[in-house]
Amino acid sequence: MNISVKAQLAKQGDKEAFVCLIRAVERNLFIVARSIVKNEADCADAMQETIAKAFSNIHTLKEPVYFKTWIIRILINECNRMIRKKKRVHPVPYDMRNTTYTSEYEQIELFEVIDELDEQLQPIVTLYYLEDLSVKDIAKVLGISEGTVKSRLYRARQQLSKLALGEGDAKYGSS
Repeated sequence: MNISVKAQLAKQGDKEAFVCLIRAVERNLFIVARSIVKNEADCADAMQETIAKAFSNIHTLKEPVYFKTWIIRILINECNRMIRKKKRVHPVPYDMRNTTYTSEYEQIELFEVIDELDEQLQPIVTLYYLEDLSVKDIAKVLGISEGTVKSRLYRARQQLSKLALGEGDAKYGSS
């Protein structure tokens, strides 16, 4: 059964369908939360609050096909609320980032590079490249225009290019 069907069932009060939906998106939620709060405990808290809010408000979901976008928007709002509340973000040691895309070393490098980007570019890069959301979906999730998403992706690509070319030799030593 696909997410849209499960979301419709959850919207009608099916608790098992909601649990299945959360299991289907929990990894995505973790990656997005980690890219914003960067602290494992805060990440877990944000996810827990997001799931509770989503469960309480599933009836407000207008289009079941957009469940993932809807819950990521709730998560981003929750992470931003936590950041405002704490007024500081502590980076987490990279070995605690347990998502696996490729090898452990490539994973560490991926998050190191993303952390080097300007703060407003980090969520966009995470959503676009790691979560495979479209520009349109990112615009909806972040509440900004598609043009803004595109321009931030362009700036992120420029920064990534400078980081890869400018610091690559110094960071890893050239042969």
